[in-house]
Amino acid sequence: MAKADKGATMSRLYSAARLARTALAARLLDHGFYAGQDQIMLALHVEDGQTPGQLAQRLGVRPPTVTKTINRLQIQGFLEKRASSSDARQAHVYLTETGRDAIRAIDK
Repeated sequence: MAKADKGATMSRLYSAARLARTALAARLLDHGFYAGQDQIMLALHVEDGQTPGQLAQRLGVRPPTVTKTINRLQIQGFLEKRASSSDARQAHVYLTETGRDAIRAIDK
């Protein structure tokens, strides 16, 4: 592939990705989610009850970023934190029924 063709292809891919992200953000906002929150919700949908550290590792972000997002989702009523039964210093994050309903609505 010539350099000019490669550059044009990369530009088109970048534009398509940007448009897809914009469309996804608009659709998620219709369900009360902001960009990035969906990843935590989906990770908990797959495996509920993870710690913030586990979520951060799974998503490849820093723990403070996950903690901030978890707190926002908790305020919105999508998540709840519960103390660990084996280590009181540790909290686990769970989807609420509202959170599960939101995931089902997004899946549709």
